[in-house]
Amino acid sequence: MRFLVAQLFRFAWAEVRACAFAGALFGGLAVSAVAPLPVPRYDALLVYAVTLTVVFRVLRWETETGTIAGFHLVGLVFEIVKVRLGSWSYPEEAYTKVLGVPLYSGFLYAAVGGYVCAAWRILALRVVNYRAVPLTFVAVAVYVNFVTHHWWVDLRVPLAILLVIVTWGTTVHFTVGVHRHRMPLSLGFFLTGFFLWLAENIATYFGAWVYPHQREAWRLVHADKIGAWALLVSVTFVIVAAVKGRQRLV
Repeated sequence: MRFLVAQLFRFAWAEVRACAFAGALFGGLAVSAVAPLPVPRYDALLVYAVTLTVVFRVLRWETETGTIAGFHLVGLVFEIVKVRLGSWSYPEEAYTKVLGVPLYSGFLYAAVGGYVCAAWRILALRVVNYRAVPLTFVAVAVYVNFVTHHWWVDLRVPLAILLVIVTWGTTVHFTVGVHRHRMPLSLGFFLTGFFLWLAENIATYFGAWVYPHQREAWRLVHADKIGAWALLVSVTFVIVAAVKGRQRLV
C-alpha cells in the first residue's frame, strides 16, 4: 500500500510538471477574469501567453517550441472554422481577433500539445506495437469530421470504434520513479480526454470561450465532450509521434 501511494504521488508530481504551461495559462485566465486590465482581456492574454512561452523556453522548461508553434497554427485554423460554424464564440472585444477568434486561443491548443510533449519526456514514454499509418489515417479523419459533421453525417462514434481497433494491442510504457508501467494507448486517450473535459469546464467558467448553452449563464460542458477530446488527443499524439520519429516507437 505504501508503494502504491508513493507511486501515485510521484505520478501526480510528474503530471503537474507536464502541465506547468497549461497551469500557468489557466492562472492567467483566472486573474484576467477579475483584475482590471489596461487593454482588452483577450489582448492581455495573448501578451501573457507569448511571455509564458518565452520564459519557458529560456528556462528550458519547454524544448519543443517548433512543435508547439505547429499546434498553435493547427488550433487557430480549427478555431476559426468552428467559430464561423457557431460551435462556440468569443464574445469580448479585442484588437487581436481574426475572423472572430482571438489569437491567444491558439495557445490553448499549444498547451495540449505541450503537455503531450512534456509527458513524453518526463515519463520517458515508449510506445509498443505502434501502427503509425492506420492511426494517422484515423486521426486525419477525426480532424476532418469535426468540421464536416456540420453539414454531413457525424462519424465520431464509428471513428472512436475504429480508433480502438487500430490501437488494439498498442501499449504505452512510462516511468514513475524507478519503475516502469504500461497501459493501453486507447485508455490513455480516454483518460487524457476526461481531464481535458475537466479543464474545459474551468476554462469556460473563466470565460476563455462560450458555448451556445452558456450564453446566459455558465453551465457544465456536456459530458459527450469527453469523447470529443479523446478523439482530438489522438490527433495530437500522432503529430508528436511523427516529430519524435522512432525514438520511442517500436
